[in-house]
Amino acid sequence: MTTMLLPTTTAGSLPKPGWLAEPETLWSPWKLEGAALVAGKQDALRLALDDQRQAGIAIVGDGEQTRQHFVTTFIEHLDGVDFAKRATVRIRDRYDASVPTVVGAVARPRPVFVEDARFLRAQTTRPIKWTLPGPMTMIDTLYDDHYRSREKLAWEFACILNEEARELEAAGVDIIQFDEPAFNVFFDEANDWGIAALERAAAGLTAKTAVHICYGYGIAANTEWKKTLGREWRQYERTFPALRASTIDIISLECRNSRVPMDLIELVRGKTVMVGAIDVATHDVETPEEVAETLRAALRFVDADKLYPATNCGMAPLPRAVAQGKLRALAAGAAIVRRELGG
Repeated sequence: MTTMLLPTTTAGSLPKPGWLAEPETLWSPWKLEGAALVAGKQDALRLALDDQRQAGIAIVGDGEQTRQHFVTTFIEHLDGVDFAKRATVRIRDRYDASVPTVVGAVARPRPVFVEDARFLRAQTTRPIKWTLPGPMTMIDTLYDDHYRSREKLAWEFACILNEEARELEAAGVDIIQFDEPAFNVFFDEANDWGIAALERAAAGLTAKTAVHICYGYGIAANTEWKKTLGREWRQYERTFPALRASTIDIISLECRNSRVPMDLIELVRGKTVMVGAIDVATHDVETPEEVAETLRAALRFVDADKLYPATNCGMAPLPRAVAQGKLRALAAGAAIVRRELGG
């Protein structure tokens, strides 16, 4: 892993090239098929890596170029889920969506992202981070007609995720991140069994583990919901004490242009914190000084050697040029504060 002070990274997704999928769209269908699609995904991954390298991002990822969606692409590879049998459910208490149905015991017949991770590892000597959906967020995007228990299904998914995570680690992944935006909605469940399920997903790993908890992509359903959250967004307060006591190493948060009181980070003192210093819900590119401002505010509550400057969330819905500008701003803003710290 990097010994650099304030190593920059992203929450996960980056925009896909227009020749691979429709830009600025989630769940965009692929424009290629067969062998051309396999090659196209690898080319897109290399481009995403190069965008990060040129911007000066220290801990790099695949930009989620080989998947259509951060949750469903993983689930598509599992047994026990019928994508043809649809039901309408409320996603994170925010919007209705037509989702697949769990019809039998869930299982992972083969690795999902391991070959992609090996490909990324072969392209770079920098530390790499790989994202997986967290158990609670997975169950929130399905209709369960088999287990009929959110907790039981989450536990099954945690075991499956752990199988995948162990193989990703063996492929050379340095940080394995689980995305759990559901932790900002289902507080009681998160504390009762969600964080325990997350720990099960991360059990036995020697790679660093991270959990990404945010307020979502910059899509209309999320930005409208954020308007209802009031002047201060204190949701993190509900789960931070249990996360601080957990075995997860890194906590990834949305801080730029959010109404999260920065002092809440004090509740996870001792953990490494990925501080979101890039707003993914606007096309405006931050200045390096604006990024630095966010990082300085966070440094009052997290030690400098435990702060990783990052993006608030994934940037898949943004125009590629905007995302590239934001990556450069992130690296430049971190460099300003690094100099101030003498690092």
